Amino acid sequence: MQPGLLYAHPLFARHEVPRGHPEHAGRVAAVMQALQPLVDSGHLDMRTPTAADDDLLLLVHQRAHVDAIKGHAPAGGLVALDGDTFMGPNSLAAARHAAGAVVDAVDAVMSGEALRAFCAVRPPGHHAEPHRAMGFCLFSNVAIGARHARQRWGLKRVAVVDFDVHHGNGTQRVAESDPGILCASIHQSPLWPGTGAADETGPAGNVVNVPVAPGTEGAQWRAMVTTDLLPALAAFEPELILVSAGFDAHRDDPLAGLGLVEADYDWITRRLVAQARRTAGGRVVSSLEGGYDVQALGRCAFVHVHALLDG
Repeated sequence: MQPGLLYAHPLFARHEVPRGHPEHAGRVAAVMQALQPLVDSGHLDMRTPTAADDDLLLLVHQRAHVDAIKGHAPAGGLVALDGDTFMGPNSLAAARHAAGAVVDAVDAVMSGEALRAFCAVRPPGHHAEPHRAMGFCLFSNVAIGARHARQRWGLKRVAVVDFDVHHGNGTQRVAESDPGILCASIHQSPLWPGTGAADETGPAGNVVNVPVAPGTEGAQWRAMVTTDLLPALAAFEPELILVSAGFDAHRDDPLAGLGLVEADYDWITRRLVAQARRTAGGRVVSSLEGGYDVQALGRCAFVHVHALLDG
């Protein structure tokens, strides 16, 4: 395996949510424990990300949203932004570093420090829209990374592939206003947030949604990726691939109803790497989204990152 980069920060475990909330600190702890053998073997170089400043956040988010998140950050206790999304005293710093991790990873792979990187972040990002936080997400981490790649590195085509079980509505909203970003999502439907129908293609045709029925297992899911998602990705000819890596389509996940197993995440990762080798110089940056059974999450994160480095 070739070496890759792992972006992690103690703040990611300190983002506060209510007791019993599915998006808790144990998730990132499970991921880090699972990836430790790759760090120990020298295949992953662990990096501490910098915080995204307002200029980076404003690549995607409206000023009113950034100011609102800063204004809601409490000195103590918890603040509910909606029924699912919360902030504690460390949440703003964690969210800035989560977005910053993807930006730092993009800079590292574009500058040639490594071909692949994984960002073990929380809070996740793909539900945060330009004007609001939602679905456990404060800032749209991967979308910020995509816009940064376009602006800082002058890339004409950046692809975001999202295999989280929930549709990445926030990422899609950004792609709809930027034809240089492909948003390709495979997700369970019907399921929260209720977006991501197949006919949602964006004004420039750069949105690809592959809705999957509840109960779908790996073989059918792979067939839909092969038929509907990978050809669109190849036709876009991305110069960089970003991955919203949610592992909540796993059969053990409590928040959804698909039947994927670890081998399915290995399979799709290797195909994304193969596409990156054809058109993107091999460059892939992946960032953690969902996954709420901590045991399955750790196993899936390991096979995903192992496949990133092995491809």
